[in-house]
Amino acid sequence: MDACLSHELAAPRVGELRALLETFLESIIGTVNATAGVVRLLSPDGCTLQIIGSAGLSAELQEEAESFVELDCEVSDKATFGHVIHASDISSCDSRQNCRYASCRFQSLVAAPLEAPNAPGTALGILTVFFDVHREAASQTMNVIAAFAEIMGAAIEHTRLNRETSRMERLAARQEIANDIHDSLAQTLTYARMRVSLQLEAIRGGNEVMAAKYASDIDEALEIAQKGTRELIADFRCELNPGGLLAALHDLTAEFRERNDIILDYHNRLVDLELPLEHEIQVYHIVREALTNIARHSGASHARLFVDADFGYYVFTIEDNGSGSHTFTPVEGHYGMMIMRERAHRIDGEIRVDSASGLGTKVQLFFPEPSPNWRTTND
Repeated sequence: MDACLSHELAAPRVGELRALLETFLESIIGTVNATAGVVRLLSPDGCTLQIIGSAGLSAELQEEAESFVELDCEVSDKATFGHVIHASDISSCDSRQNCRYASCRFQSLVAAPLEAPNAPGTALGILTVFFDVHREAASQTMNVIAAFAEIMGAAIEHTRLNRETSRMERLAARQEIANDIHDSLAQTLTYARMRVSLQLEAIRGGNEVMAAKYASDIDEALEIAQKGTRELIADFRCELNPGGLLAALHDLTAEFRERNDIILDYHNRLVDLELPLEHEIQVYHIVREALTNIARHSGASHARLFVDADFGYYVFTIEDNGSGSHTFTPVEGHYGMMIMRERAHRIDGEIRVDSASGLGTKVQLFFPEPSPNWRTTND
């Protein structure tokens, strides 16, 4: 029972349902000294029952079991079929006359309904357990089988909900990719195409000045599109450290020190940090972009990454002692800074920049602590 419960509560992955149910069946057989067990689930149309898992059955007994789970062998009162647990004597069932094997030995069975825990009376399928003893002996184990059936119903429903959640997450991820492409790439390409039309008109009109201007606009748009595409690829290829954001930042600072001659101090005042995955990804990319700009443009000898929390906000500070105005050139128009601000906006945060010529640059990311129930909405 403990093994089944731990398996059922372990957020089963798609495709595990059959293995999960067969684990339950093996436990049931061992617990009640049964011979075999079969689980049937209702088809999507709710009209037929299909065997999804079995245990304790050889190839010959499998066929025997399939013949005994027909309605006329399980219960005489068809009105209650699938709604109440019952024991049946199958020693003289009509199906036994058709058994072609000498090993046909089932004497009785117990059938228990599988129901959704949050919707009592909503049938999911039927659990059938076979015995080599008569009905009276099998009836003594009905309470145990009923308890297993209740857990199995919860496991089936949990697995199905898990599949639905996974499917919704995949669809949401696809939608996010589509939105990002539309916002950062499609609009830029539309702008470039409009400029091509204007350039052609200028060329036909012999206006070389405007033709050159439109050519410059197109070149700038294509550069932005190229950078945006690279950013999207980097974003969706992100292989965040499984240890979480803090572990990823540790890797990032180690990589920065290895590749640059700039001294980087990393101070983290948070003993533990747990955030939604979307937050971790966006923060990671913002910090990485800031460190990349320091390495490429600041001319600094020292830099610092400081992680803290204050008044319900997380604060990530990246600063350097470089030339200041050249770290982001210009600060408000720099494409990397624009992307950083967009990332901060996705997590309800903001970017603040303090930069002056010769005095270095400080970039700070502020974002509020996620709501207390974020784990429920993200699981």
